Amino acid sequence: MVHLNALSGWAVLCGLVLGIGLWSLAGLVPRLSRPRLASRVAPYVVDVSAGARELLSRHTVDPLPVVGALFGPAFQRLRTLLGSVLGGGATIEMRLRQSSSSLTVEAFRSRQLGWGIGAALLGLAVPLALAPVRPVSPALIAAIVLVAAACGIVFCDRMLQRAAQKRLARIESELPTVLEFLTLSLSAGEGILDALRRVGRVSHGELATEFSAVVMRVNTGVPLAECLNALAAGMRLPSLTRCIDQVTGALERGTPLTEVLRAQAQDARDDAKRELLEVAGKKEVAMLVPLVFLILPVTIIFAIYPGIFVLQFGL
Repeated sequence: MVHLNALSGWAVLCGLVLGIGLWSLAGLVPRLSRPRLASRVAPYVVDVSAGARELLSRHTVDPLPVVGALFGPAFQRLRTLLGSVLGGGATIEMRLRQSSSSLTVEAFRSRQLGWGIGAALLGLAVPLALAPVRPVSPALIAAIVLVAAACGIVFCDRMLQRAAQKRLARIESELPTVLEFLTLSLSAGEGILDALRRVGRVSHGELATEFSAVVMRVNTGVPLAECLNALAAGMRLPSLTRCIDQVTGALERGTPLTEVLRAQAQDARDDAKRELLEVAGKKEVAMLVPLVFLILPVTIIFAIYPGIFVLQFGL
């Protein structure tokens, strides 16, 4: 009869991980055989053929071909279960758009599931490592694993939310400068599309990147107002939405855009000043916390304690 101690268990686990890693690396090696005719035609008819979509989805197992082929169905069920439990597919799609991520909702759910599984394995490894020193009850191990998995899932969602907030903050800070540059270009005699193209060409910010995407869509035949409205709907930034509404309204009514953009730039500057004052007020209150709860009590103690000491000893 073979008895496995803790060291043997870790050896089996490391060997299993090494085998899966080597198998995955072997799966990444490109095939030398010629692809079939269906595989070559499928990418060109994926928009109109359900069979082509099924063929491509069956062979797309990024990033690990072997692991994806083995655990793809189970991951699909877990991802569906995670999406049904958490919900908020529209919210995830909006945050992915705001953070300029190339992931889809399904890909983000897969990443979120991976974070949850990784955190659960980490939570399982801690009690197993402490088992030789102090045994842990199975109920406590299950609770630790569930809490760790939930923390991993929430942490992944929080990372996406933080990335979206940071990018929106950068866009909001760039908006006054970009509007002033557009005003200057329009005053020089350029059209609104040429001004947007110039901003996208000479600037390197987040808002300039979005305007470059708008120009590219306009070049494919989509109306400019529709592209701008899609940008506003995707970003959900109040200052940008208000500016785009004014611009599209001016385009529909034939109002001169120079004055509209100049007024919007001034409003954006005022909003930035107002937000800066609000942040300064919050920081000022936060600075009082160590003064009231740390420095002031220590000062009182040093001021009163010597007198109490003198009175107690009658000096």
